[in-house]
Amino acid sequence: MKPMQAVLTVFRKEISDALRDRRTLLTVLVSSVLLGPLVLVAISALVASLESRAEARQVFVVGIDNAPSLKNWFERQTYTVKAAPADYEKQLRNARLTDPVVVVPADFEVALQRGESPTIELVSDSANQRSQAGAGPIARLLSGFSRERATLNLALRGISLELLEPMQVEDRDLASTQTRATQITGMLPYFVMMAVLYGALNAALDTTAGERERGSLEPLLMNPAERWVLVVGKWGAVASVGMLIAVLSCLSFLPGQWVLRSDTLAAMFQYGPREAALFLVVLLPFAAAVSALLMAVAIRCKSFKEAQASSTVVMLAASLLPLVNVFSLGGDSPWHLWVPALAQNVLMTRVLKGESFDTAQVLVPLVVCVLLAGVCVWFVARTLRSAAVR
Repeated sequence: MKPMQAVLTVFRKEISDALRDRRTLLTVLVSSVLLGPLVLVAISALVASLESRAEARQVFVVGIDNAPSLKNWFERQTYTVKAAPADYEKQLRNARLTDPVVVVPADFEVALQRGESPTIELVSDSANQRSQAGAGPIARLLSGFSRERATLNLALRGISLELLEPMQVEDRDLASTQTRATQITGMLPYFVMMAVLYGALNAALDTTAGERERGSLEPLLMNPAERWVLVVGKWGAVASVGMLIAVLSCLSFLPGQWVLRSDTLAAMFQYGPREAALFLVVLLPFAAAVSALLMAVAIRCKSFKEAQASSTVVMLAASLLPLVNVFSLGGDSPWHLWVPALAQNVLMTRVLKGESFDTAQVLVPLVVCVLLAGVCVWFVARTLRSAAVR
């Protein structure tokens, strides 16, 4: 039998076993087909809740009766003033109250009439993320009231209002719509990579340590075919499973956009066939490389459980490497493209931002994946050639 025919024979056998494995099929369906809709539903639900909260335009105040002018200001800004509960501090700590609380002193109006500056407390809990997020808009609302009072005081004294603001500051955001959207959707590349990793994991362990444990590897090695032929066939089947999950995961975000509950997110999240194709250009070599790496880790193990324990290091490294972008305040560095998992996360994030990357930036992680896959396949073949099979 020719080497290529032998490779195809092993490939068909392994891919058939992988597709008959219920664990693999369940992983393919759950982690890839449902990945896009589930993630987008979760993100859109969060954005929709924040939008509904912003539309509610309500402010919780303690002692609002002491500040009728402040209440009038809130109402003119179309805010609804509500009395804060008596135990608002306890509720903020326990996250039962998700809005910050404005505390007005008893002498607020008297101090204003005397020309003094009364102190207003804006109470929130930094551990209560929703209350902390709502503190910013309320603080700007209070600042607006303060500026209005200062403007009126200057006008009554015949002083030019320009003395209050000697210069004008205008914000100009250079980020595009897609770039702003990645502040919310930036975790999508991470979920896709994890789906590929866990999808290839069972197939890689089963075709190596699993067959060793079941005793089906020894009869296969008695075949006169070269060891590298058997390994390439096995690796091709595992890589195909990983690539299948990559394809399904990337394509699942296309219909997943239909379930977006937030109109704002739907307008900002621009993911089409072009973005899906670029994702696959980045992910397919990664799926092939990580499949070979998992096989290399599992080939020296005598049982499936031992292989699972050994592969934990690979899974942990792959899940932690993308976090380098989170802690890198200086932006992306050239060396990021030389690190598997990190390079794929960087490139897919650029795709979501609508940024372009040249051929060299794609070739670097591609070459790394090819080298990694080649070394791991060689290692598996060498191990099967030299080690005793039990």
